[in-house]
Amino acid sequence: MSGKVDFYYDFGSPTAYLAWTRLPAICASKGAQINYHPVLLGGIFKAVDSHTPVNVKPKGAWIFDDVRRHAKRYGVPFAMNPHFIVNTLTIMRGAIWAKDEGVIEPYNKAMFEAMWVGERNMAEPQEIMDVLANAGLDSDAAAEAVQNTDVKQALIAATGAAVERGLFGVPTMIIGDELHFGQDRLDWVAEALDRA
Repeated sequence: MSGKVDFYYDFGSPTAYLAWTRLPAICASKGAQINYHPVLLGGIFKAVDSHTPVNVKPKGAWIFDDVRRHAKRYGVPFAMNPHFIVNTLTIMRGAIWAKDEGVIEPYNKAMFEAMWVGERNMAEPQEIMDVLANAGLDSDAAAEAVQNTDVKQALIAATGAAVERGLFGVPTMIIGDELHFGQDRLDWVAEALDRA
């Protein structure tokens, strides 16, 4: 079988991180391609009149226990970021640059791991520069790109297009017209790829 998965994500989401740790292997096993769609989760929330679930105190207390349980089950490292909630605007603009430059996969790895393994404050410009440099990415080019009007508008457009496709949060995976929300729906993603 072959197909493609449109993967919508924001580095500030721990569940998007968990989805990212598993999705490439699932797609490889199905001969499928991942189309990466970096978006700004805050922009999606604003557009659909929603908010982060951690603002609901009981759910906020539960959600990170749930993330830790899933990380353990998946056998992937996870550390609660002490800087959460992190403003990801700059690094999501950087993802637009990375996608245009053909380096989205190493960029994703650097950013997700910095956030959810390294506990870095990825709203801080120097932290971003250090993470990029350590990943072998062009930190100077990225720093220039995230200030570029075209890149800024591209992130706004990508977020708007995601809302038009029916997104209300991340991680979201779309196969054809079938939308799957949440890292705990990846088995259904695999089944959808079997039908693709």
